[in-house]
Amino acid sequence: MAVSLTVLVDPRDPAARRTLTAPAGTTVLKAAHAGGVDITATCGGRGRCTSCRVKFVTGTIPPPTLADEVQLGDDLVREGYRLACQCRLEEAITVQVAPPVEEQSFQILGAGPGVTPASGITIDAGITKQVVKVSLPREEHHQTSDLDQLVAAVGLEPDDVGPSVLATLPASLRDDDGTVTVTTFGRRVLAVERGDTSSMKFGLAIDIGTTSVVTTLVELESGEQLGSVSSLNPQAVFGGDLMSRIAFVQFNPGNLRKLTTRIVGLLNQHIAEVGREAGVLPKWIYKVVVVGNTCMHHLLLGIDPSWVGLAPYAPVMRHALVLPARDLNLKVAPEARVCLLPLVAGFVGADAVGVVLATRIYASTELRVAVDIGTNGEVILGSRERLWACSAPAGPALEGAQIRHGMRGALGAIDRVVVDDDIRVHTIGEVDALGICGSGLIDLLAGLLEAGVIDATGLIGVEARDALPPRLRDRMVMRGEERQVIVLRPGEAGAGREIVLTQDDVRQVQLAKGAIASGVAMLLHVAGVRGDRLAELMLAGGFGNYISIPSALRIGLIPPLPPDKVRYVGNAASLGAQLALLSEAERARAEEIAGRIEHVSLAAHPDFEQIFVDSMNFPPR
Repeated sequence: MAVSLTVLVDPRDPAARRTLTAPAGTTVLKAAHAGGVDITATCGGRGRCTSCRVKFVTGTIPPPTLADEVQLGDDLVREGYRLACQCRLEEAITVQVAPPVEEQSFQILGAGPGVTPASGITIDAGITKQVVKVSLPREEHHQTSDLDQLVAAVGLEPDDVGPSVLATLPASLRDDDGTVTVTTFGRRVLAVERGDTSSMKFGLAIDIGTTSVVTTLVELESGEQLGSVSSLNPQAVFGGDLMSRIAFVQFNPGNLRKLTTRIVGLLNQHIAEVGREAGVLPKWIYKVVVVGNTCMHHLLLGIDPSWVGLAPYAPVMRHALVLPARDLNLKVAPEARVCLLPLVAGFVGADAVGVVLATRIYASTELRVAVDIGTNGEVILGSRERLWACSAPAGPALEGAQIRHGMRGALGAIDRVVVDDDIRVHTIGEVDALGICGSGLIDLLAGLLEAGVIDATGLIGVEARDALPPRLRDRMVMRGEERQVIVLRPGEAGAGREIVLTQDDVRQVQLAKGAIASGVAMLLHVAGVRGDRLAELMLAGGFGNYISIPSALRIGLIPPLPPDKVRYVGNAASLGAQLALLSEAERARAEEIAGRIEHVSLAAHPDFEQIFVDSMNFPPR
């Protein structure tokens, strides 16, 4: 039996509604996704977060499940909120997607300054353009063809010319009486264009992250960045972390196509946008370099990542790959070469290779470590002698998921916190506070630790609040059996509702920071060196470049180093992609680096469990 589901997508706009039908027994989340309505499910629809919550407007409100009660709390349950992944369609209902989509102007780390003369590379993207005069066939008895005449003029073979070039060859040769510009990559002919277009040589560097995607347009002769665009990864609707997306594919093989279509569609939007802003036609983009973690790499190629999520976590392929853009349906020159950098292991992907390439760890005389903090984080340790890497997945907690009032770094997110005799906050855009993002969480925990509100085990010490300054003391409460710190009351910093930090929120951050800290500690342990041997720790990636270094040191997210030994290195994965885009020597070096990196499987190491448990605790006052 089919049941009607009406979804109010935006409660501020009564017309923004979609009416769908789905078989009885289908969850609201699955029915919405099948009907093209994007209800975000950060945990992949497993009842472990609050992102898919909806409010019942009409119809019978179902009894709350255990997941509803645990994740939403008594107040929201009483108000008619339920998790869309937990409630099933039994009768016609109307639900309101909640919260409204308020997260705007996302704070996503862009491509950075790009490749500069200080990078010390010789620009040679491998793309060659030459203007030639092709003698066209003139007489019937002349046994030749347009293709024969073209390859004779440029000294190549017919097999070097792809099918999409052949489709446009007749018109190109005859539009300007045989004068054409031939674009090649190695011996491969990528395009034949009428007239002289030799000055038009462009490429793209693409960094596909679990949470965000950054696309950068580069002029291949000078290395100049012409534009960059970034967006949230649209696959996140189906799961905020890699395992959620892998599970989404495992439960239904048809879902693989959904995830692949989502990312290719976003990349084509990026191509159109960055080209429009720079005045560059997509047909003049001849080379694309892509980096990403193993799962993102497989999903882009339409490869089932299921086995990446199961022990022994083996990828389907690891080698560098070059294929024509038409195979991926990317809207650049059809024969443009798409170069995917090599992978290292199950969860250490081409983005880690890009970080090593950009930071030059592989050439360092001293021991350095790069930490790419993100939903799927990586840690790389080494020098010119040896390189080690491991996956250190912080999960989506630092992106706001599984945090009671968490949100991504967007307009209205609390991104900076100072704790003294009270709690003082700063929001992105200096607008009314909507929630708290990862950098704000780390500041908040660091301040609460220093103030004695939280102890080294992460416990919110409500019993000891009388020793605190009055305003800070009044922010510590017990509600039922739940320990909370009231970060903002309604009206403070423009907050429209109370914003709290719960004991479970602290535990979620401890798990996330424990993953990163134990990754660094484990690599140092495997390398047999102490932390004080490190010459430098580099914070890479979107999240890593927004956190406060003193706060990160205070909560033990990174090893106890002098602050002057810790620095931000921007979007190092994107810079690595740009280096490989502009230099074939750098692209070849990426393959050599991937072969050198020794992958350390944390979970398989006998000492990891104790290191992880120790890393979850906070440094004492």
